[in-house]
Amino acid sequence: MTASTPLPEVQDTMVVDPDLLRRFDRPGPRYTSYPTADRLVEAFGPDQYRLSLEKRVIGGFRRPLSLYVHLPFCDTICYYCGCNKIITKDHGRSAKYLRYLRKEIELVSPLTSKGERVTQLHWGGGSPTFLNQAELTELMQIIREHFSLAADGEYSIEVDPRSASRDTVTLLASLGFNRISVGVQDFDAEVQRAVNRIQSEDQTRAVIAAARACGFKSVNMDLIYGLPKQNAERFAKTLEKVLDISPDRIALYNYAHLPTVFKPQRRINEKELPSAEGRIELFTKGIRTLTQAGYVYIGMDHFAKPEDELAVAQRRGHVHRNFQGYSTRAECDLIGLGISAIGSVGPAYIQNFRTLEEYYGSLDSGVLPVMRGLALNSDDLVRRAVIQALMCHFSLSFRAIEIAHLIDFRRYFATELQELKEYGALGLVDVDDEGITVTPRGRLIVRAICMLFDQYLRNAEQRARYSKVI
Repeated sequence: MTASTPLPEVQDTMVVDPDLLRRFDRPGPRYTSYPTADRLVEAFGPDQYRLSLEKRVIGGFRRPLSLYVHLPFCDTICYYCGCNKIITKDHGRSAKYLRYLRKEIELVSPLTSKGERVTQLHWGGGSPTFLNQAELTELMQIIREHFSLAADGEYSIEVDPRSASRDTVTLLASLGFNRISVGVQDFDAEVQRAVNRIQSEDQTRAVIAAARACGFKSVNMDLIYGLPKQNAERFAKTLEKVLDISPDRIALYNYAHLPTVFKPQRRINEKELPSAEGRIELFTKGIRTLTQAGYVYIGMDHFAKPEDELAVAQRRGHVHRNFQGYSTRAECDLIGLGISAIGSVGPAYIQNFRTLEEYYGSLDSGVLPVMRGLALNSDDLVRRAVIQALMCHFSLSFRAIEIAHLIDFRRYFATELQELKEYGALGLVDVDDEGITVTPRGRLIVRAICMLFDQYLRNAEQRARYSKVI
């Protein structure tokens, strides 16, 4: 195996083994980054962020630019949600928030190269469609005033069908958005009531139909398994409706019940949650249904139609994983804007303040609203490369890692390779003289395999802070 070895056709060979899922259903990170965001430190502040931005150009070369904008407002609370959001009926709060987003952009944009093109943009939340049409237009104008958006860029937005009309979707298309992600979670009425997210099938279909009519290149639908009152029969009906709608991509997330961390989850009746066995049944049902319908398993919890750009990128070895999940655009410098937004610039991670008060206060002082960050060391970088390769491609080349990071792989990772033998004996990985390949049997537990290479997870106490793999 070499760095140029063609990637396997995952959808044709993946093995779903419930017994294996039970064995490896343990707490662990989702690896949208390495080190994970909980490793960021307050010693990394605005000055370090500024320096990271100024050092982006090395030898005349700089990585493409990606923007993430966090819009935290929601009309109602969904009990399962672990996002940083603000529940309010006062739409005047979003107008003030936009004024401060402008201030942040005015501080950040001069630190990037003048006229530099943005190739990727994502608005998340919260519910970005909490903003009215004038505010959506204003925010895009602010961004275009300070950054140059590439004509062939990937511009996506998360949409709540309960707060987005056909006119809203039409406006988003006119503003330049070409990808849309629609939150659904489950179509079953009982499940919706249990998590306080009442959303009709008609609302969802209307938004997706509008997106297709407006020429959006890709429509994603978010589902969650493990919610209260879910069972195999009800979830099968939801999946049937999803396949009838036929989105280009599907994210099948597992519900992480962490009520001590996320207060809204305390309103969920724990007695109504599926058992561990029930969760595995829901997960395997979802995977089998989607792959049998022709969707490609990208990794973790993401699926895409074979012709979708994400599936094409996987076949070509271009899939990347970042704070927004799987992406077709590898190796971008990501600038996070808004409260709690996380960025990744060169060998550094940066996170903004999580509360409006701290965020506004910093910007009122003319200071970048950085709460914490991390300058990655050489060990972080090599382990990030290993985990990225396994999460995105299910394989890695020893030689590629050695050349990029100037190490002897077998010597550097002697402990990890020894631990990996157990996984090899179970048929989950193949290790030869040239590299590591996650087998079809091991792909669904790739998180557990990556955990072996996580230097920060060398004790059970560290692992306990995360949700379970399944």
